[in-house]
Amino acid sequence: MALASVATRASSGVDAPAVTVEVHLSNGLPSFSLVGLPEASVKEAKERVRSALINAGFEFPMRRITVNLAPADLPKQGGRYDLPIAIGILAASKQIPLKAIEQHEFVGELALSGHIRYCAALLPVIVAASQSSNRLVIPIDNRADAELVGFEQVLFATHLQSLAAYLHGQSELPSIEPGLEWINPTTHSEHHSRCLSEVVGQAHAKHALEIAAAGGHNLLMLGPPGTGKTMLASRMMQLLPPLNYNDALEVAAIHSVAGLSIQPQQFYQRPFRSPHHTSSAVSLVGGGAIPKPGEISLAHRGVLFLDEVAEFPRKVLDCLREPMETGEVSISRAAAKLNFLCRFQLIAAMNPSPCGDVNNARASNEQIQRYLSKLSGPFLDRFDLTIDVPKLPLGALNHRDEHAETSQTIALRVHQARETQLARSGVLNSELTGKQLENEARFKREDLLFLEESVSKLGLSVRSYHRLQRVARTIADLQQQEDVSRAHIAQALGYRAIDRLLASLKQY
Repeated sequence: MALASVATRASSGVDAPAVTVEVHLSNGLPSFSLVGLPEASVKEAKERVRSALINAGFEFPMRRITVNLAPADLPKQGGRYDLPIAIGILAASKQIPLKAIEQHEFVGELALSGHIRYCAALLPVIVAASQSSNRLVIPIDNRADAELVGFEQVLFATHLQSLAAYLHGQSELPSIEPGLEWINPTTHSEHHSRCLSEVVGQAHAKHALEIAAAGGHNLLMLGPPGTGKTMLASRMMQLLPPLNYNDALEVAAIHSVAGLSIQPQQFYQRPFRSPHHTSSAVSLVGGGAIPKPGEISLAHRGVLFLDEVAEFPRKVLDCLREPMETGEVSISRAAAKLNFLCRFQLIAAMNPSPCGDVNNARASNEQIQRYLSKLSGPFLDRFDLTIDVPKLPLGALNHRDEHAETSQTIALRVHQARETQLARSGVLNSELTGKQLENEARFKREDLLFLEESVSKLGLSVRSYHRLQRVARTIADLQQQEDVSRAHIAQALGYRAIDRLLASLKQY
């Protein structure tokens, strides 16, 4: 019976579900049928496979060829099915032994010459294959992806001829070298050349940045142009510890699906994404006909920086509200529903008025309120800290502070505070649930009553009440205090600049 089954894997978000390529050769007029919900790019495989087999010196069967990509309800796109289809035809026509393709998975695009080309978004395939007992054959140009995963059962193919020789048992295919040494997580990056000590003044903002880094809190900076908001945000990355291996692999998989490659030396670095304010909702959240991750998913386990946040369309910013709470975004399309992780830390910067400064006579209170109303109340509620970044006093630019703390010194405190949080609750303070705050955060009852009264006077929500508790807990952790005192709560209440600004505008 001229029938062969070849294992491969599809692309479905950051997952790589198994696909079986079934090839059947039967008598009748020569034809080539491809079924199983193939997209246009997969249907074109017929011509690539025919030319590749002939140019590689194999016989293309002049029979009725039926190729089924199972399961039939899973959409398939891309050139990754070329290689398994070609292997299936060779096995069904007895040009390679059927037994040889068992316990193997094949992924790769074919050139007309028979060479096996690079395939995008193969990292999820390698991760999924590493959890099975099969050997995985991929293009040699995808070697860097395989080395990131460290899967020793991966084989690299360059041409159909050398792959056929391997399947006949006549030669071996190269694999990753055993005993590869992992790159040190503290590898230098472009962010390591930027030190927080270079930012002139702004001690209040620097301390807020330290608290945000230590607890994973969202931060909004308000201030006139040129006061250092963007400089502060860009130096956030130096305060954050490198990723662990599992989180780094998670991040690399999302970037791979988006068509971006991660260099080995950047594997442990947290992502820093800074989209322009003209970005659409789809580019920020993700989507498209074939859903791809957006900026919030590309910032997973890292920082999303929105400069000039008030210039973003309001409906675009409101798309971020749900993902910020859940840590993932679901994109539903007619073809599929995909989930992308997006546990990011949001840092935003904006001017307090349309003309840049609140004290500028060019803008009336009504204009300022209209400008600030571009940010909805529920969106502002997602920020744990909102701070003023004021203009520097006269003489500050020419005054050199010899005792300014370096990013390295602050990063040590941040790292220690994070270790304390993870040892106590298993998560950072920004992810503490209401029950964990009640049972593990160590607040005194009278201090919580004081916080509740303060929240009521400021007209804040219940969400803000819990967020203030989390910030106070982080301040205590940075000071290595087991219990949260009223001073810590008062300091957390001091980081509510936007509420103070809105309240002052209402008085006029």
